[in-house]
Amino acid sequence: MRRISEADIVNHEEMLALWERHTAYEFDIRDADLTVSTMTDDASVMHLPTMSGGLGKESLREYYRDVFIPGIPRNTATETVHRSVGGDFLVEELIMRMPHDQEIPFLLPGLAPTGRNLEVPLLVIVEFRDQLMRSERLYWDQAAVLAQLGLITAADLPMADHTEVARFLRDKVMAAPD
Repeated sequence: MRRISEADIVNHEEMLALWERHTAYEFDIRDADLTVSTMTDDASVMHLPTMSGGLGKESLREYYRDVFIPGIPRNTATETVHRSVGGDFLVEELIMRMPHDQEIPFLLPGLAPTGRNLEVPLLVIVEFRDQLMRSERLYWDQAAVLAQLGLITAADLPMADHTEVARFLRDKVMAAPD
């Protein structure tokens, strides 16, 4: 079994700090240029359930400026449930809460605001190269999102209610000893 070295710990701390800076640039500062400053020139970002994102730093600058950042509702909150860092990657489970009071093209492309609140458990996989972010892939249950908006009926589908999923993540995953 390989032992974790001091260099691994420092590298993991640097990756985590870069990730936290990246998300602050997106959600708090809301600046596309600062956001892509954390990324390699050939970086990729993809929200897989909707295939929203981009490839390459210049494409991502436009994506963040024109689609993602303006598409984040002002009252959006995120809650980290669990985070794993290893080698050159970071995996984060989180719950994102937001009102659907505006268009959210990365989550609900083409759908007018419903006025309902959303709670979206999601998973982010981030890969790093040369002390910058190389890729970011995001996954969530789009059927659960649509059910919360009343666009499909969860009772008729083989799926868990989103509140059960969020409760499990909070109660079982967050409470589990490291």
